[in-house]
Amino acid sequence: MDKFTIQKMMEFTLGDSVLEISYIIASVLFIMGLKMLSHPDSARRGNLLAAFGMGLAIVATMAFHTKDGEPIGNHLLILVAIAIGTVVGWLIAVKVKMTAMPQLVSLFNGMGGAAAALISLMEFPHIEASLVERTGLVNGHVLAILLGLLIGSVSFAGSMVAFLKLDSRLGDVKAPWIRYVNLVLLVGLLLSVAGIMIFGQNPEAASGFVYLMFAVALIYGVLFVMPIGGADMPVVISLLNSFTGVAAAMGGFLYNNQAMLTGGILVGSAGTILTILMCNAMNRSLVNVIVGAFGGQAAGGSDVGGSIKEISLSDSAVLLSYSQKVVIVPGYGLAVAQAQHLCHDLDKILEDKGVEVRYAIHPVAGRMPGHMNVLLAEADVSYDKLIEMDDINPDLPNTDVLIVIGANDVVNPAAEDDPSSPIYGMPIIKARDAKNVIVMKRGMGKGYAAIENNLFFADRTRMLFGDAKETLQKLLAEIKSL
Repeated sequence: MDKFTIQKMMEFTLGDSVLEISYIIASVLFIMGLKMLSHPDSARRGNLLAAFGMGLAIVATMAFHTKDGEPIGNHLLILVAIAIGTVVGWLIAVKVKMTAMPQLVSLFNGMGGAAAALISLMEFPHIEASLVERTGLVNGHVLAILLGLLIGSVSFAGSMVAFLKLDSRLGDVKAPWIRYVNLVLLVGLLLSVAGIMIFGQNPEAASGFVYLMFAVALIYGVLFVMPIGGADMPVVISLLNSFTGVAAAMGGFLYNNQAMLTGGILVGSAGTILTILMCNAMNRSLVNVIVGAFGGQAAGGSDVGGSIKEISLSDSAVLLSYSQKVVIVPGYGLAVAQAQHLCHDLDKILEDKGVEVRYAIHPVAGRMPGHMNVLLAEADVSYDKLIEMDDINPDLPNTDVLIVIGANDVVNPAAEDDPSSPIYGMPIIKARDAKNVIVMKRGMGKGYAAIENNLFFADRTRMLFGDAKETLQKLLAEIKSL
């Protein structure tokens, strides 16, 4: 054991012990909170539990953290910043519409990435001189700073582009050269990390290169997300979320902070697992998603033949009222119309008539992971009624009526029938297997994949055109009059 290690051990005080124990407790609360998020019945308690853990970590840090034997002296500034962030975050969360929830997730995720990047920028010039004397810049401390800067910057810039695209302020850019530029930038950034560590003499001399790396990482983050289309946005949001978690974990390594490390690892691993699951749900690799094989691309499969058959409100009401099993397939159009409460009213009135009503949930329906689950939970739809795609598909042949509200690509049979289709191979909700299909749409617009939906031309399908909210209101009135 060298002299440096012995000195550090002697400096460990009672306050440090309390701080470390607080971080461990906070880490346990994070883990418990994340576990409780797996079910809607316990999700709210899980959020509160994790929030309490974060609050404990902050209070303990302010009370017991020291540097060079001196306690933190800027408590007032910290409290003011916490107060401002709390008020702003609360107001945004309360006022945000459900259709804008994906944008909010992207915005908050980007702020996490920005925080991690700024921490790295501030800490790099202040690397301990004793550490530099012993190892130069080739050490884990410097690596954590540079990786936190790189990953956090990419997460921030990419999340901001995702926010603008989800908010329809920015379109897709499908220039083929972007992927090659991205590859060059990525290799250059990785080489920069190695170069700064190996050839950098000290933090002051290498600071200019660090800021240059920061700028290039921001550019890479923008170009990374720019070509990816709307259909792949749920995967991208999940991936960027995992980036932010990894960047936060780098901060945990940097400060030897167990709470920050645990939180970052949980976010990073959860985001990575979710990204993999969503890619599997689309039957595509992550590389394929990033390259942007069909997201927002105007690619098309074979021509669709047949004619559209419409159904009236009165006929729809009779068909639904005298059914035994009804399945509702929600999509982003339901969120746009803000019709989730009316949708729940429909399932309640049908259940009063003895009809079994369930919801078929596709993993990538909507604009973010779990978007449909959150949307329907807001309308107090029982979680037991939300059935995942793989579980409900086998029962669809026994379903009397399947109603598609605002969904498109996730029910398109071309994914199974047409090898030339850009969505071929993507698992779908097999809506065409139901005995009758009613599709609620404003018009014959195409989905994110920009291809025609074969389901609309099927013999068992009837189209009920109009705004989802207005149509559901009229449909409810018709059903009540029977």
